[in-house]
Amino acid sequence: MSGAELRLPRSRAVNERLHAAVPGGAHTYAKGDDQYPQDLAPVIDHGRGARVWDVDGNEYLEYGSGLRSVSLGHAHPRVLEAVRRELDRGSNFVRPSVVEAEAAERFLATVPTAEMVKFAKNGSDATTAAVRLARAVTGRRRVALCADHPFFSVDDWFIGTTPMSAGIPSETTDLTVTFPYGDLAAVEALFDRYPDEIACLILEPATQTEPPPGYLQGLRDLAHRRGSVLVFDEMITGFRWSEAGAQGLYGVTPDLSTFGKALGNGFAVSALAGRRELMEWGGLRHDGDRVFLLSTTHGAETHALAAAMAVQTTYVEEGVTARLHALGERLAAGVRDAAAAMGVANHVVVRGRASNLVFATLDARGRPSQEYRTLFLRSLLTGGVLAPSFVVSGALEEADVDRTVDAVGQACAVYRKALDAGDPTPWLGGRPVRPVFRREV
Repeated sequence: MSGAELRLPRSRAVNERLHAAVPGGAHTYAKGDDQYPQDLAPVIDHGRGARVWDVDGNEYLEYGSGLRSVSLGHAHPRVLEAVRRELDRGSNFVRPSVVEAEAAERFLATVPTAEMVKFAKNGSDATTAAVRLARAVTGRRRVALCADHPFFSVDDWFIGTTPMSAGIPSETTDLTVTFPYGDLAAVEALFDRYPDEIACLILEPATQTEPPPGYLQGLRDLAHRRGSVLVFDEMITGFRWSEAGAQGLYGVTPDLSTFGKALGNGFAVSALAGRRELMEWGGLRHDGDRVFLLSTTHGAETHALAAAMAVQTTYVEEGVTARLHALGERLAAGVRDAAAAMGVANHVVVRGRASNLVFATLDARGRPSQEYRTLFLRSLLTGGVLAPSFVVSGALEEADVDRTVDAVGQACAVYRKALDAGDPTPWLGGRPVRPVFRREV
């Protein structure tokens, strides 16, 4: 499709309905229409594989599907077969289903660094449970999180540290402290500043950069020496780095870890996993005070756990992680070549592990620019590519990647014109996109 042909009247109408009924017009801020160019925020009708269709009938190649959760592609047959089988048998009972035992055993076989697991519906519940457990086990109040990682939970202990802290008491926020990624000395200094106060260190084991040699093991040793708990947030790295997560790839076992996103291929399931010695604090077979670890009405719905088992089986049997890396490497190379061909290689920059690529849009001075992101997204959309990131799914084919690179080339040509003009405004089509975390509407 060309820019002149992309029209979204039905999407605009549904967006108005959404804003009238749903605060922000979406149930996830990262899906809001403020994240997309003005009047080019498609509302999705359905998806299959790596493609989605909006309510206006436009077809797109989709990246970052379901905020990185749909890593196998939409409506994956093995996952749907498993889900349908359980739906016919009932999804929620007054006592645990045998599926809960099967799903737990399957998870622990896939992530052998963990000894126990408890399932929930979203990542925030799992990470907050990890924090609560660390506080209970250590008797300490403070949480230390990695400031270089963008999101951990919707709960107050994290959101209070962002620009969207309205409604959160400062007494809660004051108990959260931060450290930079890759700097063991900074963490040591944090322990010195708050001696015997830090319950846990929580971080993504890797994101856009690889951990420095010895860093993750050094964190583990430091946390244990200082009486703290090490928590890996594997919401993104889980499955995309390896079937056993980043901990399986790098060979460093945290005390606790949290998984989600790819675990259910779009179905709602997350997991808190970790050492038996700690996890049992949330159970019935210990002598200490009871810890309210995780207790959710829908956390063990049989169809979602069946989806998780099917995802793990598919990853292991079909080598999905390796496929994600191969597709990502092809995409990254193509984008870099396209940017270089248009003379914008220093402005359209691909970053991250091949299975988890993002892009930066930089202005003439090399600074991150929402205006240039807007024109880049607008050009991709009109080229049939819906890409808030370049995070691949296993449903993509090499031809899809090549088509994406062609669309990137067209976007880079527009980018070059804007740089030469010294002003991207004529190519924005309206207001620029906005960052999710901001204080003002």
